Amino acid sequence: MSWNYGDVLDGLDAAFPADAIALVHGKERRVWGDLARRSNNVASALRPNEKVAFYLRNGLAYMEALVACFKARAVHVNVNYRYLDDELLYIFENSDAAVIVFSAEFVDHVEALRDRLPGVRRWWQVGGTPPDWAEAYQEVAESGSGRMLAVDRSPDDLLFIYTGGTTGMPKGVMWRAEDLWGALGAGRNAPANRGEAPASLDEHVRNVVACGPIMRQVVACPLMHGTGMLTAINTLASGGCIITLASPNFDAEEFWTAVCENRANSAVIVGDAFARPMLKALDENPNRWEPSSLKVVLSSGVMWSSDVKQALLARLPKLRLADMFGSSEAIGFGSNITSAEGATKTARFTIGEDCRVFTEDHREVVPGSGERGFIARSGPIPLGYYKDPEKSASTFPTIDGVRYSIPGDWCTVETDGTLTLLGRGSVCINTAGEKVYPEEVEEALKLHVDVEDALVVGVPDERWGTAVTAVVHLAPGAVLDEERLREHVHRQLAGFKTPKRVLATDRMLRAPNGKADYRGVRTYALEALGITDG
Repeated sequence: MSWNYGDVLDGLDAAFPADAIALVHGKERRVWGDLARRSNNVASALRPNEKVAFYLRNGLAYMEALVACFKARAVHVNVNYRYLDDELLYIFENSDAAVIVFSAEFVDHVEALRDRLPGVRRWWQVGGTPPDWAEAYQEVAESGSGRMLAVDRSPDDLLFIYTGGTTGMPKGVMWRAEDLWGALGAGRNAPANRGEAPASLDEHVRNVVACGPIMRQVVACPLMHGTGMLTAINTLASGGCIITLASPNFDAEEFWTAVCENRANSAVIVGDAFARPMLKALDENPNRWEPSSLKVVLSSGVMWSSDVKQALLARLPKLRLADMFGSSEAIGFGSNITSAEGATKTARFTIGEDCRVFTEDHREVVPGSGERGFIARSGPIPLGYYKDPEKSASTFPTIDGVRYSIPGDWCTVETDGTLTLLGRGSVCINTAGEKVYPEEVEEALKLHVDVEDALVVGVPDERWGTAVTAVVHLAPGAVLDEERLREHVHRQLAGFKTPKRVLATDRMLRAPNGKADYRGVRTYALEALGITDG
C-alpha cells in the first residue's frame, strides 16, 4: 500500500459528512463539502509537479490551496511573509515557483518582483480586487464543476518546506508524500485508528468516518512554518477541524475565545513566546473563559520552560502539555509530556523511534558519558534539500549503511536514555520559532557608517526565548545610537531579524585569524545586560 495525502483527502471527501466543519478562521467557516468542491477546482488549475508558492498569512485559503496541491500533485512552497523583497525573490527563484498565491496585503511586494520572475505563469490574489496581471483566488476556487480529479497520484509526489537550517540562505526540504505520511505517524495519531497504523486507505477512511469529526485543533502559530503546517496536515487527514486566529500577530485573548467558541480539544503553539501571553490573559481575565474542552497543547520549534508549563497546569490541571522535538528535516526526534501527574525537566526529551545520537565523526554517543552529539533519525525522512546536493549530503548522511537526517541539534544522552537538548548549531539564533543567521544581520549593521565591525548573538529572553542581540565596534568618533542602528537593520531585513538590543564595546570582536569570537561576545552581552544564563 502506497500513501498520498491527495488520495487520503479524496477518500474523506467522498465519505465524510459534507456539513462537518473542516476549517475555521476567526468568524469564517468552511465545511467539508465546500472544501472538497473548492479545492478540486483549484487543483484542476494546477499542473503536476509545478511549484506553488504560498505568500499568505493563516487563513482558509492557505489550507484550501494546500489541499489542492496534494490533489493536483503540485508542490507546496512555504514563504515567510515577514521577508522583504530580496529575501522573497530568493525563495521564488530558488523554488522555481510557477504559481504564486499571495494575500492582497502583499500586492506591492509582488508587483515589485514580478518582472524578475519570468517563470511564474499564474498569480492568484487572496482578498481585495487584484491588479490586471493577477487573478482573484476566489474566482479560481469557485470556477469549475468541483468534481474529484481523475489523476493517478504517486508516493513520490513532493511537498517543500523552506527552512533556515543552520547556515546560509533558506533551503527547500523535499518530503515525499509517503515519507511524510510515515513521519507524521502513518495514521496512528488519528483517534479513529486507536494508535494503530491502518493497513489501507479504505480502512483509514472507514475508521475516521465511523469516529466522526471529533478533532478540533487551534493552530495558533503560522501555517507557513513546519510546526503549524505539519500538525494541521495530520489533523485534517484525520477528519479534524483546523482553527486559525484572525489577528496578524498572536493575540492570547483571541486564542482563548477561539478555544471556547469552537470547543477545541487541542492547540498548537511555539513555546514560551505563546504560552506566557496565554498565562497573562488568564490571570487578567479570571472568569472570562471556561476552556474545559482543551485537553492537549502541543509545542515545537523553541524552548518551552518548565515553570511556564507548571503555571498553565495550575490554572488548567487536566491539560497534557506535549513538547515535541523535531525539525523540518526530521519529525519525531523526541517528546516531553507534562501533566498534573508528572513532569520532565526543560529540554529533556524521551528519544523517538529510529533515533540515535552521533558525534561529529559519526560515533554513537554512549548514554551517561556527557559527550555531546547530534540527534539523528532514520526511517521516513526527506529526500534532501532542493537544488543543493552538497548540503543534502551533509545533513542526510549514510552511516553504517543507514541513511539519517542530522539537522544539527546538539544534545547529550543521559544514563536513562533521555536526551538533553543543547541547541541548534553553534551560532544560529532561534527566536520565537524564527531562525536568524548572525552573519546576515552583521553584514547589515556593517553597512552603517558608524559601525566598524559587528557580531550578533542570542541571549535568554522571557518573551522570545532567545533575543537577537548585536555587539558593535564603532567607527572612530562615532557615538552609539541604538535605535538608529536597529532602524537601519529593519530597513534591510525582516523585522524578526532586527536586534532587540545593540551594545557597543571597545574590545576586539575577533581572534587574530579573523574568526568571530561569538562565545566571548555573548558573555560580554550577558554581563552588560545583567542576564544570568540559566
